[in-house]
Amino acid sequence: MKVTWLGHSAFRVEVGSAVILIDPFLKGNPSFEAADLTFDAATAGTTHVALTHGHDDHIGDTIEICKTHGATLFGVFELTAHLGSQGVESTEPMNTGGSVTRDGFKLTLTDALHSSSSGGVYLGNPCGVVIRPEGDAPTLYHMGDTDVFPGMQLINELHQPDIGLVPIGDRFTMGAEGAAYACRTFFRFRDIVPCHFGTFPIIDATADTFVGEMKGQRVHTPKIGEALDL
Repeated sequence: MKVTWLGHSAFRVEVGSAVILIDPFLKGNPSFEAADLTFDAATAGTTHVALTHGHDDHIGDTIEICKTHGATLFGVFELTAHLGSQGVESTEPMNTGGSVTRDGFKLTLTDALHSSSSGGVYLGNPCGVVIRPEGDAPTLYHMGDTDVFPGMQLINELHQPDIGLVPIGDRFTMGAEGAAYACRTFFRFRDIVPCHFGTFPIIDATADTFVGEMKGQRVHTPKIGEALDL
């Protein structure tokens, strides 16, 4: 599995024949725009888009990407319906706890503690995303925007994720200490990639505190656009 951080909470996940973009906020994302990576390169070959929730810094460029590449959108019902009305043709409407199997992987939506709206429009439950590929590839869990919560233990028991994409930036999500507590207490991740930091001045600028809290764990802090083979 190849995982590329695109800044903020956006990731490109390549497994088998699938290229899955999660929360593809690229244009207008100062972290992405400052990186040595183009929009076309980041989105090339996209087959699927998965959204954790409906805030604009997570919906991002979903509509353009889905239209350009004919990608299928996964998300909660209200969110996929909203974006479907704006031109996204292929959607997999879901809700918390539901799974859909497509093109060599199973995608499941999990609980997350957050909110979800755009322009005053309610867009369903916020979620995390679990991607379980067929075969021997690792299971990946993108927590979405969330605080730590006891149900994370159940998510680990049900899905046993190997890779954790973990928000750490504070203010809108759990901060470094809370994120580290969640990883240490509820999960047995093989690899961890922190996200949702360094994008805007009002959230934490670096992952340094989280990395310090997670000594002894395999925490990756890649440059934006740097692919990790996990």
